[in-house]
Amino acid sequence: MMKTYRIPRSELEISRIGYGCMHLSRAWDEAPLTAGERSRTHAMIDTALAQGINLFDHADIYARGKSERLFGEVLRQRPNLRGQMVLQSKCGIRLAGDPDPGAPQRYDFSHAHIVASVEASLQRLGTDYLDILLLHRPDPLGQPEEVAQAFDALHGAGKVRHFGVSNHTGAQIALLQRHVRQPLIINQVELSLLHHVLIDEGLMANQAGAPYLASGTLDYCRQHDILVQAWSPLASGRLAAPLESMDETLRTTAELALQLAQTHGVEMEAILLAWLLRHPAGIQPIVGTTHPERLIASCAGDTIEVSREQWYALFAAARGHRVP
Repeated sequence: MMKTYRIPRSELEISRIGYGCMHLSRAWDEAPLTAGERSRTHAMIDTALAQGINLFDHADIYARGKSERLFGEVLRQRPNLRGQMVLQSKCGIRLAGDPDPGAPQRYDFSHAHIVASVEASLQRLGTDYLDILLLHRPDPLGQPEEVAQAFDALHGAGKVRHFGVSNHTGAQIALLQRHVRQPLIINQVELSLLHHVLIDEGLMANQAGAPYLASGTLDYCRQHDILVQAWSPLASGRLAAPLESMDETLRTTAELALQLAQTHGVEMEAILLAWLLRHPAGIQPIVGTTHPERLIASCAGDTIEVSREQWYALFAAARGHRVP
């Protein structure tokens, strides 16, 4: 059975790997749900649960709500599954044309939008509560006091049990936490072997010409007991492309990952996740494949541990040069 994390400052015990539901529907339009989408959703939920995954990650905007609707259909047909799951959704992004045709894509941390988004997600998901709500991306115009009012309303009504953020820096989390009463227990960020900026910045902060902001996001999360979730932990499959189509750095990284996969008797996906899981921050990768066999292959990353030397070898390959 998959190993678990206890999220600090909560009662939640979650699988070390989570399942991302963004692509349950890939049609970001108003077309009706299809039989193929419904079948795929059942298959992915069953596969995830069979692998020991219990955290399912959503957002109100995924496929314009269709991914949550598909998931909700499963829960309505099989309500016994809800108790086996930690359901997480996100809000705060408003797509272009919402609600007026000329409106730009933007972020919205207003009280009204946060509450309305959660109400809509609960309806689509067919559940009375979210275990976790994340604010999807920082809103430059957001007022922390207004966010606090929305969190209080949702928490007090029993509609959201825990709160967190996504794509936030440590300073942004600190500002928000100063105002909200509930602990912010998660920060979901893009993080993978190929998108390693948050790890690399700790090495490069004092290097000449380094383009990093040294915001210390990972260190902040560790210091304040905030679980780090990694979205796109497999780098959108870029290392699975044909080797001849890759540049030198990418090809070297892929060849090393494949070699380590053969050494450990797993697929490359497992090595990429094991690399993240080896980090002492206690990172939870959120895997979003819609192929059951790929999810099974990824979950093998929970069963192996890359050595310190293997970890640094992969890191250096992905950076294109050794650590300083």
